Amino acid sequence: MGPLGWLLDAQVSLAGSPVLVREIVGNVFGLAAAMFGLRRVVWAWPVGMIGNALLFTVFLGGAFATPQAHDLYGQAGRQVFFFGLGLYGWWRWSRHRRRGGDGTAAAVEPRWATGRERLGLLTAAVVGTAVSYPVLAALGSWGPLPDAWILTGSLLATYGMARGYVDFWLIWIAVDLVGLPLLLRGGFYPSAVMYLVYGAFCVWGLAAWWRTSRAARTDLAPIPSSYAEAVA
Repeated sequence: MGPLGWLLDAQVSLAGSPVLVREIVGNVFGLAAAMFGLRRVVWAWPVGMIGNALLFTVFLGGAFATPQAHDLYGQAGRQVFFFGLGLYGWWRWSRHRRRGGDGTAAAVEPRWATGRERLGLLTAAVVGTAVSYPVLAALGSWGPLPDAWILTGSLLATYGMARGYVDFWLIWIAVDLVGLPLLLRGGFYPSAVMYLVYGAFCVWGLAAWWRTSRAARTDLAPIPSSYAEAVA
């Protein structure tokens, strides 16, 4: 058995239940991508895409033999969308980094979304969940309503990350709050543990990006005319 065959078939026992090694490895790549994202490093995107490919095979158990009894089509589908958004984010962050001149600049400058952008995100969240729910239910996805929000929220969070919105951390927290109990009930224990870790990580990321956005606003604030005259 080669390395690829081992990765596809290997299992370990966790709390008496079989767990795929590729689920663990895929989530490790996901966590690494989140850490790169926190530091605004372009590698967040290609690393995350590797994790997406692995986790796609985990949640689509009907096509890829998995020990879990449930198929989460929303979870599987979002890996496909993640991969596509990863290409967009990779392109956008790389372009911003090149504009820094020497290639050492951060790949994105965090900022809060505007009122119009937040309204667009909220509208997309409602419409996306409403459209995804009947589709996932018809496919026989387990827990179609929470799965629909996880799918929609994850895509919006990834898009927000690519755009540099500080708000994307809040969307991820909302996704984690719904995803954790769903994955626990479905027996996807490594992914459930990672959702718990992601939740804490998102709080940290939110604070870090918030501080950076505040510092950027301070740096860009205009100098009062009285002070400018005094030092002229």
